[in-house]
Amino acid sequence: MQIKKYTALTLKEATARMKQELGGEAIILSTRIIEADVKQNRKKMFELTVGIENIAPPQKKLTPSSAKVNAAKKNLYDELKSISEKVYPKSEIPTKPLPTERVAISKAKPKQNQETLLGKELREIVDTLIYREVHKPIITSILGQLEKQKSFLQPSTIDSYVLQSIAAMIPVKSFELRKKGKPTVISLVGPTGVGKTTCIAKLAVISKILHNLDVGLISSDTYRLGAIDQLKIFSEISNIDLLVAYEPEDMPALIESFKKKDVIFIDTAGRSQKSLEQLKKTKEFLDSVKIDDTYLVLSSTGNSKNLFDTAEKFKLFDYKALIFTKLDEAVVYGNILNVAANFNTPVIFLSNGQVIPDDIIAADKEFIAKIVYTGKMHK
Repeated sequence: MQIKKYTALTLKEATARMKQELGGEAIILSTRIIEADVKQNRKKMFELTVGIENIAPPQKKLTPSSAKVNAAKKNLYDELKSISEKVYPKSEIPTKPLPTERVAISKAKPKQNQETLLGKELREIVDTLIYREVHKPIITSILGQLEKQKSFLQPSTIDSYVLQSIAAMIPVKSFELRKKGKPTVISLVGPTGVGKTTCIAKLAVISKILHNLDVGLISSDTYRLGAIDQLKIFSEISNIDLLVAYEPEDMPALIESFKKKDVIFIDTAGRSQKSLEQLKKTKEFLDSVKIDDTYLVLSSTGNSKNLFDTAEKFKLFDYKALIFTKLDEAVVYGNILNVAANFNTPVIFLSNGQVIPDDIIAADKEFIAKIVYTGKMHK
């Protein structure tokens, strides 16, 4: 990993310089304020310490031919049309391709009655939700909520009612930490490659800078090559203490070493939900100490079937909240709604990039409803 520093009069300017030179692959490891010094004629400055694995030259972007694009669009519409035939009678199937984003009708055409317009809107809503990969039972529930409100529905406001219905199905949880004389112990669990270690780093910086807490890190991930080194570099630059547990019996002593900390984050090895033996091995580390809260980390790029299986198998850890990562890489977000609603487990954070700690969002049900319905991240 290469380490670079950027200094500017504002944090925004320093971040812009970093992104201009390194792009979106850089990881912000720490931020520091350099106070003004009148004697040295120095203004107050902001300093970013940045890490990046490899700085590669930009590659030429390949533009697909229009023929391939049109073929892809046709295949997509054919598939959606087939699904739509199962949802409502063939005579009611829309004859135009689905829009990539819903746009509410602002004005009704004079010759069309209200009931006809609402029927068309409802069919388009069903198509949109299917396209966003929202499960059919949830779509049925949303339509049921709209049915209860049908006397108030207008073509120009129906989308807002859909968003309210989606938001009502998404449980969320606030990240609240405070000094209480003993450490709060939080562990993160999840399958391989979902970004647990990066999430740990983000939460550690948030706790230290925003909540003014004394933070300790413990890693039990001695299986993944480079995992300890990644956290070690982060801990040295951010001035956050890190300890490593090689065996479950190491954990009590490490927790005791951090007894004066306000919060301790435990990073665990990524495990496949298909290996009960591996899951139990990770659980041995956590069972050896008292854990106050456990978060399950899932990638938003996964399909709902795999995420359901993971969420079910990881119940072994009695997790209390969900963190969804890689929102910047996902195409649709219906799976977030599917998992949260089906398992009735609150979402606590959404991670949308590699920058520490910027690319993490506290869960908000209205925000999640918007990205589920529109398919776009709204920052």
